[in-house]
Amino acid sequence: MGWITTGDIAQYDATAGHFLRSRPVENTVLVTVLESLRARGLTAYGNAPAVMGSFISTGCVAGAFVHTPPFPLLLSAMPDQAVIELAKTLAADGRRLPGVTGRHELAEIFADRWRLETGSDFKIWERRRLYRLEEVRTPEVPGRARLAGPADRDLLLGWYQDAEREIRERPGDHGAAVDDRIAYGGLTVWERDGVPVALAGRTRMVAGTVRIAPVYTPPEHRRHGYGAAVTAAVGRAAVEAGAEEVVVFADLANPGINAIHRRIGFQPLDDYLVISFGTSRRGS
Repeated sequence: MGWITTGDIAQYDATAGHFLRSRPVENTVLVTVLESLRARGLTAYGNAPAVMGSFISTGCVAGAFVHTPPFPLLLSAMPDQAVIELAKTLAADGRRLPGVTGRHELAEIFADRWRLETGSDFKIWERRRLYRLEEVRTPEVPGRARLAGPADRDLLLGWYQDAEREIRERPGDHGAAVDDRIAYGGLTVWERDGVPVALAGRTRMVAGTVRIAPVYTPPEHRRHGYGAAVTAAVGRAAVEAGAEEVVVFADLANPGINAIHRRIGFQPLDDYLVISFGTSRRGS
């Protein structure tokens, strides 16, 4: 049957929700983005509404995507042919995409086909490794973890913006996202002597799975182990809250972060790509 696209969250959840939640680790970004859209609406990530889609093969869902402008297209696990058909479908619809994120081989297939369909060039923006928590190993670091509250809002907003500047992104409006995270206990700070020195967030638990993100330590507080400590604290809290799986991504260009994840009990699982697209030469 092919791809079915929609802007209706309930319809998408009814069609693709079970497929995504049946493989919550490899589809971690899509399932948590879907939960945020359910909680905050189609414009949770920007002014333009999200668009979602399901790939139907022999009567069953075999793939899914979510696009939340201005962020890249998110791909689930799916057959290679579904990736090719998706690029063709979105190009024919005149969809504008800043990029694509997915398992490395699927993201590459999509980017190659997108270039063929639209004339848009592409480059790899980030290589990410997905880690799964095997056993929490808490580092010996001075201080303590505590849940962030409304009084921390301004500090956290500033840290979100600083983190974006460091990865070469233009800071956006994170007010609603921070408020949402605080409301469900999704942000934890590490304090030393009463001073917040690092941050780790977690997604809502979906199908027994939690993803740790974001993790940030201001430059003046780095090299003391605070980021590792708060990440381990969030992982432990998620397990104690009933999470069966706890995952986290790391930029492969940062070997220090990858080593820290291993040291506190995470094991590598799979590699993903974030690919950015240039301007289409065909005006799509």
